[in-house]
Amino acid sequence: MPVLTTDAESETGIPKSLSNEPPSETMEEIEHTCPQPRLTLTAPAPFADETSCQCQAPHEKLTIAQARLGTPVDRPVRVYADGIFDLFHSGHARALMQAKTLFPNSYLLVGVCSDDLTHKFKGFTVMNEAERYEALRHCRYVDEVIRDAPWTLTPEFLEKHKIDFVAHDDIPYSSAGSDDVYKHIKEAGMFIPTQRTEGISTSDIITRIVRDYDVYARRNLQRGYTAKELNVSFINEKKYRFQNQVDKMKEKVKNVEERSKEFVNRVEEKSHDLIQKWEEKSREFIGNFLELFGPDGAWKQMFQERSSRMLQAFSPKQSPVSSPTRSRSPSRSPSPTFSWLPIKTSPPSSPKAASASISSMSEGDEDEK
Repeated sequence: MPVLTTDAESETGIPKSLSNEPPSETMEEIEHTCPQPRLTLTAPAPFADETSCQCQAPHEKLTIAQARLGTPVDRPVRVYADGIFDLFHSGHARALMQAKTLFPNSYLLVGVCSDDLTHKFKGFTVMNEAERYEALRHCRYVDEVIRDAPWTLTPEFLEKHKIDFVAHDDIPYSSAGSDDVYKHIKEAGMFIPTQRTEGISTSDIITRIVRDYDVYARRNLQRGYTAKELNVSFINEKKYRFQNQVDKMKEKVKNVEERSKEFVNRVEEKSHDLIQKWEEKSREFIGNFLELFGPDGAWKQMFQERSSRMLQAFSPKQSPVSSPTRSRSPSRSPSPTFSWLPIKTSPPSSPKAASASISSMSEGDEDEK
């Protein structure tokens, strides 16, 4: 949308084109040529010195209400966020996400302080400035990165980058001899607060590393780093390597215990299955046994049947009482009848008498023959 400008302003500071008096000079139409937000994420965000805003159109001051309504429509709202961004983490990313989504159409510029300023006013960093710049360039919410950003924002810096609003958490940031380095930005109505992410910060991460220093030193030694690279003394190096060997042995013992537990569990499962199958088979065997040999079993009935058959076979049937007598043939003489009468004999009085009686019985037998 074209912007009408004049060469002079009224006494109240409002441009003559917006006052009730008619303009004294011819107005020129100047279009905004500010960079637009990134639409694709196939490349990192550019640096400010590579693609600075060369727009010649004046940037009228906006209120937060106007910006949230989507005005102006001819250019994006330029939002600035700065910081150290050491060990770039999710808390940094969430803060930048909030700054990016403040308005419907916003262009997020992120300023990163250099190593010299950071070491002077805050302290030593883990990542150097080049690494911190690159970390910010690859954040999806960032449209432009400003290297070597100032510690305190000046009007000249705000004018140079045509910044509309500054986004930062609302906690007073005392540094460089000031109780709050954003105080003048707040008084100008250009400050928009963002929310910090609890539980994550660069200081927290460094605290974790320092607290578990031995663990990380041992890990890096195990991964091939030298004691010189880790700034570890000779005695500590030997101690850490010995601890690594002990940990390996513990891990082996733990693996053996886990495998033995798995083996015992398998054996228990199989034994349980075997016992269950044995119980089922034993019940089946007992049932079959009772069916055969029980009180009313089939074996008893079969035995009774066979025993009755055997009794019938050994005891023939009796002949009937009124059976007809056979007629004897006349030629045959009736068989002599013998009367078997008991003969009383006295025992021999002597051996000679016994021998005499035996000889007489043998002679009688020969006569009968």
